Amino acid sequence: MNKSCQAALACSLSPQFLFATPLNMKIYLLALCLSVLLSAPLWAAETRLPNVVMIVTDDMGYADLSSQGAKDFATPNLDHLAKQGTRFTDFYVAQPVCTASRAAFLSGCYPNRVSLQGALNHTSKNGIHPDEYLLPEMFKDMGYATAGMGKWHLGTVIDFWPTRNGFDEWFGTPYSNDNTKYHPVLADEMPPFPLYEGEAVIELDPDQSMLTKRITQKAVSFIERNAERSFFLYVPHIMPHVPIFASEEFRGRTEHGLYGDVIEEVDWSIGEIMRTLDRLKLTDNTLVIFFSDNGPWPSYGEHAGSAGPFREGKLTTFEGGVRVPCIMRWPGHIPAGRVCDEPLMAIDLVPTLTKLVGGKMPSKKIDGLDASAVLLGEKNAHSPHEALFFYGGTGLQAVRSGKWKLHFPHPYITVAGEPGKGGKPSNWGKNQAQSITQSGIEGIASRHGGRVEKIELSLFDLSSDPGETKNVAAQHPEVVARLKKLAEPIRQELGDSLTGVEGTGIREAGWVK
Repeated sequence: MNKSCQAALACSLSPQFLFATPLNMKIYLLALCLSVLLSAPLWAAETRLPNVVMIVTDDMGYADLSSQGAKDFATPNLDHLAKQGTRFTDFYVAQPVCTASRAAFLSGCYPNRVSLQGALNHTSKNGIHPDEYLLPEMFKDMGYATAGMGKWHLGTVIDFWPTRNGFDEWFGTPYSNDNTKYHPVLADEMPPFPLYEGEAVIELDPDQSMLTKRITQKAVSFIERNAERSFFLYVPHIMPHVPIFASEEFRGRTEHGLYGDVIEEVDWSIGEIMRTLDRLKLTDNTLVIFFSDNGPWPSYGEHAGSAGPFREGKLTTFEGGVRVPCIMRWPGHIPAGRVCDEPLMAIDLVPTLTKLVGGKMPSKKIDGLDASAVLLGEKNAHSPHEALFFYGGTGLQAVRSGKWKLHFPHPYITVAGEPGKGGKPSNWGKNQAQSITQSGIEGIASRHGGRVEKIELSLFDLSSDPGETKNVAAQHPEVVARLKKLAEPIRQELGDSLTGVEGTGIREAGWVK
């Protein structure tokens, strides 16, 4: 109960109020108090609004957790987090690539609605539009302290910077760490890699082996400095996106090689944040959310993660690209030790968290839905979505409803040959890499060891075929027809370059000349 409600209730029950206040005023004040009670956030905390810590890894595979099949390296802190909370096995990102994924989970929209598909780079002049109401802005408007440490990737110019979108503090990089002198094929074209604090560049080409530790130190410091108030902490880790780096303390620790070392250091980082919450007695009042921005990058072989039983990975709308590891913990609210297979998407975080803390929803239309009943483990709670939709760029490629997933005919990138080694992509040195400004599927494939193939109209039963290997469209024409019908409204609203449809509900991205 908030302070205004407490005051009204105390006043309404006092003898002075009962005997001296006119009847109509008594009724008004009691009704006011009741309305405040009914509109209170779901968590109904006695003390203050819950803290929220959201940790997002970059290109981490579904099977890169010990609890989901990792071998030759361990993730004890993530495993402990799962024991204390819920592991969501059917959690999706909206697009299998960095900028689009982030635009979606911070805005609550499919990235096509806010015109941010693909991945921005140092040449990009577009970014998240200033009129979009992002998750950190909601928290800031609720009086939260807000901070982000890691990779932003929603605009490389200051007009679109984190500090212009709800963050009090920012430490990190504007785009992916391969957009540097370490790019596997275009290193000579890349500018120095900037590291920012707030809106100022504090270093160029920082030691990437120290980035995970530095991000962790900044995150811990923020929690310590804001232990007495509600806070939103966003930690979008730079790792394990290629090129991968681990600090000296972690290099050589695992039998899996450098990739395993990197994951163990990221797991250590998560443990440090959790231990800080424990030390400051903030654990019970903190909702922790962990997931990856998309699936692993198979072309990079030993420097990439594993999608486990799923097909393909990053840059594809197969399960390996869009289904990601996800754990959420909030003691006393989210059930401990639970495994939940309800299909959810990262776009649901905005409406769900807004509901949980009693915040203000975006005034513009969003696509995410309130999934708080599923998070909190309410009886018979199910996914709020009848269907989830998957775009590759501007093309509507797939739709999932229940156990069924339908792929429309579309091109996709697969590994060109043998997976790469030593941080180089498949077929390294054999392909003619196109410029980084060529962002189409052919250009991306040329730079990252891929070849373009096509899939026909295909229906998969994910309950028996999570690897999307058996096309059963011919056996289930009624399911194909139903999923096609479900997809038509979103196609009309957000467009579909595969069928030549221009969307009616698309909003412009921000642009600078």
